[in-house]
Amino acid sequence: MAAQKKSKSSKFLTVPTRPVPIDRDRSVAGLLEKMEGAGFGARQLAEAHRIWLDMLDDNSTVFVCGSGNLIPSGMRRLLSYVIKNRFVDVLVMSGTVLFHDIHETLGRNHFQAHPSMGDEELDAADVMRLGDTLANRDEYQEADEWIGSVINQLETTRAYSVREFLHLTGRELAEIAHEDGIMTAAYKARIPVFCPDILNSELAVGIARAKFDKKLHLTFDTTQDTLEMMQIGQKTRNSGVITLGSMSSQSILNVNEIASYITRSKARGHKYAISITTDAIPLSSRTPSFAGSHTEIFGKLQKGATTAYVPCDPSIALPMIITALSQTAAKFMKGRKRPNFTFSGKDMTIDVP
Repeated sequence: MAAQKKSKSSKFLTVPTRPVPIDRDRSVAGLLEKMEGAGFGARQLAEAHRIWLDMLDDNSTVFVCGSGNLIPSGMRRLLSYVIKNRFVDVLVMSGTVLFHDIHETLGRNHFQAHPSMGDEELDAADVMRLGDTLANRDEYQEADEWIGSVINQLETTRAYSVREFLHLTGRELAEIAHEDGIMTAAYKARIPVFCPDILNSELAVGIARAKFDKKLHLTFDTTQDTLEMMQIGQKTRNSGVITLGSMSSQSILNVNEIASYITRSKARGHKYAISITTDAIPLSSRTPSFAGSHTEIFGKLQKGATTAYVPCDPSIALPMIITALSQTAAKFMKGRKRPNFTFSGKDMTIDVP
């Protein structure tokens, strides 16, 4: 029998896609493993789980950037789980995420909405709509007041970095919380929380109320946050970034590339990157194989970085990925050399073993 002639395309067409089979073992990790053989979003979701494991196995510093309605959509317990178990090392969260986290950690709830609920009817009942979830406006205002109570305990004669303020807020919240959220879990795990848009979010309302009602003047030194992020970037050997929601949430990480000249260091970029977003992205930007424009999604990357772009609402992807991590990550954590942070007053230091 004559040997079959190889076509020009044969060197590329080597790994066929595999239809996803029924997962009778009821393991989410097992399902994701089967999805690695598929294509499009299914494969990217599975690869996101695999890349997260690679980050842990490679002793990378793992950044998680989050924005939007992560908390009202039900992600608080999942995020606090990965924080407490140190599957992440640095948090960059929007002020909206952190305010919602404070609200729920204070024992309040978000509620499911229904299309039959009209905005006028909700407004008359002091109910706020957040997508298809609802919140009690009075309870949000109570959260504003609680933020003022934290400021009331601070030494307002000096400026605070946003990171230090959030660390102290997490400490106060941990003393009264019945269940951990993002901020309390981060405080207990001793990992830093950065918030680049604090003055453009609901957190600013509580700060403004403290100034208006109690004449408490809180001053932020945002340059200190930049310097601390530069310190993390400089001392980190490898890094990975996980972006949840809008890609704008990772902007403070991208500043490291611009500011690296200050310390006469070279910005290395991330070795791993996962983006789980519903932002509209041109097809040419979704993979590193297209002319380098993938940095629009993942930020500064090392040459040959491993990436996954998951075109999906985080509230769909996170439950699957984090549940899978709970089944697979333990063996990767045993020998992990993670960065250790020390917080002393306004100063933060990092030690990378």
